[in-house]
Amino acid sequence: MAIRNIVNHPDPILREKAIQVTKFNSNLHKLLDDMKDTMYAANGVGIAAPQVGISKRVFVMDCGDFYVEAINPEIIEFSGEQFDNYPEGCLSIPGLHGDVRRHMVVKMRAQDRDGNLYELEVDDLEARCIQHELDHLNGVLFIDIAEKVYPATEGKEGV
Repeated sequence: MAIRNIVNHPDPILREKAIQVTKFNSNLHKLLDDMKDTMYAANGVGIAAPQVGISKRVFVMDCGDFYVEAINPEIIEFSGEQFDNYPEGCLSIPGLHGDVRRHMVVKMRAQDRDGNLYELEVDDLEARCIQHELDHLNGVLFIDIAEKVYPATEGKEGV
């Protein structure tokens, strides 16, 4: 396991639609392990493969309640709305936060590191995090959809 370099905006890989994962092997497992280490080392709550320079539909997250690895994720159901309960930030856009309107509840379908399908329904911060990371896989950054962007404040980092 290793800590990888985090790609910063405006690197073009952050604007690409990431490629579906078709091989569930030791290379994918190493990527997942490295992403986890990188996320924790950077004090993040989520990181997508494009943020470490890899155009694959993969993200990991840990918003405090549980750790998630998501390969080829998609949101299959959503409801409600949240807006200003958590500022969003991004490891690839240091120094900025933003207010982003998101769904309050999402149900995601994804594959685990071995290719097995699973579904996960979450709300609040975990729902925000999933939506933020899925945006990365589609080349969308929080600054593109934020209603307000502002300097990050001292203390807790955004999603």
